[in-house]
Parts: sequence; structure tokens; C-alpha cells
Amino acid sequence: MADQKTIYRCQQCGYVSPKWLGRCPECRSWESLVEEIAFRKTGKDIVGGSSQNCPVALIDIPSETEARILSGIGEWDRVLGGGLIPGSLVLVAGDPGIGKSTLLLQVLARLSEEKQVLYVSGEESPQQLKVRAMRLGVESPSLYVYSETLLEAVLDAVGKRTPDILVIDSIQTVHTRALDVAPGSVSQVRECAARLMRAAKESRVSIFVVGHVTKEGSIAGPRALEHLVDTVLYLEGDRTHTFRLLRAVKNRYGSTNEVGVFEMKEVGLEEVPNPSKLLLAERPTGVSGSVVACSVEGTRPLLVELQALVSATGWLQPRRTSMGVDSNRLSLLLAVLEKKLGLNFTQQDVFVNVAGGVRLLEPASDLAMTTALMSTYLDRPLPSELVVWGEVGLAGEVRGVGHSALRALEAQKLGFSKCLVPKSNAERLSQELEIECMGVKSLQDVLKLLF
Repeated sequence: MADQKTIYRCQQCGYVSPKWLGRCPECRSWESLVEEIAFRKTGKDIVGGSSQNCPVALIDIPSETEARILSGIGEWDRVLGGGLIPGSLVLVAGDPGIGKSTLLLQVLARLSEEKQVLYVSGEESPQQLKVRAMRLGVESPSLYVYSETLLEAVLDAVGKRTPDILVIDSIQTVHTRALDVAPGSVSQVRECAARLMRAAKESRVSIFVVGHVTKEGSIAGPRALEHLVDTVLYLEGDRTHTFRLLRAVKNRYGSTNEVGVFEMKEVGLEEVPNPSKLLLAERPTGVSGSVVACSVEGTRPLLVELQALVSATGWLQPRRTSMGVDSNRLSLLLAVLEKKLGLNFTQQDVFVNVAGGVRLLEPASDLAMTTALMSTYLDRPLPSELVVWGEVGLAGEVRGVGHSALRALEAQKLGFSKCLVPKSNAERLSQELEIECMGVKSLQDVLKLLF
């Protein structure tokens, strides 16, 4: 028999303590330790094993690969690596109200045309789901709805109906009778996720799990939840903008660099096949501080408008505000401009913004940021047909970046005639391109060429 004992577990990182603490020693979060009942197993409980599996030689395992399940939504299938793998466990995470349930319901409507789908909701009643489905225009006889929070009841329903795809919305509301703790706790989330993973591998049912995101931006519950699943998808976006980015941060069956772009409308989320055109639709021309930057998300080039503003300040400590770019990267580039070009920002407030709510994470946006800062500092507008990309080093040199051919083709497709790129990239670009490539080796070359 297993003995019971009382422990205190941190709900943020899973740290276990024999007594209550006001602050977790592991993650330093306050008031996060919650009392739980743990079971201490005796020696008889752990002797031997009940698994019927046995070791198999790698060469004897059949190499047959199952066909991926396509939804018909190109942005969704691309992020998953070309479609959904049967028997996989996918975690879909995002801020509350960002559109996770809406996107899943639209995807399930497409998948239910050929597959049988079971949607388990622990947050909404069947009537509420029906209202949302009517708003999205979802009508499918193969899409079943089940409002339940007990994991044993959900697995029993899966065994009776044997769906091809199962959705759990959300993992924080599901609990199991094996643990005498509240739903949403670290133990419940980890145990339920482990049992769902085992069910997915044994029954070959593809399972989607919806997870909430905390104020710090991490998935609520232990980090072990991300390690258990096969794929982790983040739905990102600013609520003040209509664009949503679906990003894969973990994928055992595909690339983790892919991103899907959606636009929030009254009828739900619609995929955006050409986001660059929409992001540049309202770009002003003939103003200083505005430049078009080209970033690559996975295999997709994305053209966005990067804006910079420099104004005199009356404070002893000038402001450095950035939206969509790393603030530390902005401080680094300002120091390079002051040291290598003699521009003085000590009495200037500096503001940098990426239009459309897009985040530029790669170093290829350095040259566009420095060019925009030069433009607004000198009050000299840049050519409207110019696209900029490249990495800037601490010595003021402009370093080459990858995927230059993709960036140039995307800029040419949208009607741009010039691009400012590192000299090493300009030498390797094809001469058949109609766009004019201006190569630079340092920021001094940029200043002489444009200003």
C-alpha cells in the first residue's frame, strides 16, 4: 500500500518542499506553493514491471511513414511541418482571448470533412460552442462536442467513439481521480498530459491540447508540459491589431522556424497568404525615419515598415522606447552610431516602432534600424522604393545574413526597385534580378550612399 504525505508544490516551476514557504527558492515567485497530497510507494510497488513491450532492433522496425492529415488551411499546415501527424500530441498556447479556440474550431471544421473529431470543452457548454460555431459558419455532422472535465470520462468516450482527432480545451480545467488536488495544479496538468500522450501513442489519435499563458508569457503549469508534447504552437499578436502569428517553438516532425499569419475578422481568423502587402498598405512616403525592412520567418520573407523618431529631451536621462524590436539591441546600435559616425543621442529621446504589431527578432533588422535612426536624426527621408536588411557589428561593419535571394525576390515581387544589403550578400545575388542591389561594408558607406 502507498503511504500518504503532505507536500507543498510550486505552481510555477514544480519545486517541492516539505513545508510551506512564502517564496519559491527555485523560481523566486511569491505565494506559489500549494499544499498537495503525495503517495509514497513501498518497495513492493516498484518491483518488476507490467509493460508488454520488449526491445526491438532498429533495423527491424518498419520504415513506413503515415500520410499527414491536411486541413486545407495553408498557414496552419505549414507551421505543423506539412500537416498533422496521426498519434501526435500538439499543445496550442496563447494569451486569453487571442483566438486559440476560434482557430481550432475553424481547423476542426475542415478536418471533420474527412475525419471524425471530438471537441472536449471544460470551459464552455455545448450551447455556447454552438453559438460560436454558428458565428463562424461551422456545420459538420462529424464534429462532436463533449462538455467534461474528468479525464477518465474523456478517455472512456474516446474508447467508445474512437475519433481520429481529439481536442482538450483546456488542459488547466481537466483533472484525474488519481490525484486528490485541484484542477490546474502542477500535478494535475503533468499527470493529465502524460496520460493523454500515452493514449495518443497507443490509439493513434491525434490530440490537441489548449494551454493558457501566464502574465510572464510562459505556459501556465510546469515546463515539463512542453517537454511531454510533440509540438508546441504559440498564437501571438497584439489585441489592438488584427494580425495573429502562429509560431512553432517545438516540433518533433518539422521545422521550428515556420510561422503562419492570420487576420482576425468578424467571421473568425482568415489566413493571409501575402502579409507583406497588407503590412505596407498604409506606409507613408516622403517622411524621415521610415524604412522598409525585410525579415525571414522560417522560409517566408516578410516586409514590414520600421519607424524611428529622435527628438530633443528636457530630462537628464533620455528615453529609449522600442516596440517590436529588442531594447538591448537598440541601445547597442545607438552606441555604435555615436562612436563610429559621431551622431549625438545623449540629449535625444529615441523611439523605434515596427508597424503592424510584428516583432523583428533576427539580427538582419540591424541595418534597417540604423538607417531609420540616421534618417530621423538628419531629417532626410529615404527613397520609397528602398528595402534594407543586414547585420551591424560593434565596429560599425555590416555583416552578411542568410536567405538574401528570398528577400530580394520578395522585394521585387512587391514592386521595390532598390535594396541596401551587405556587400558580401550583394556579390552573391543573381544578376538576373531586376532589383538594384547596393552593397555596403560599413555604416560609413551607408551615410555616404544615402545621406
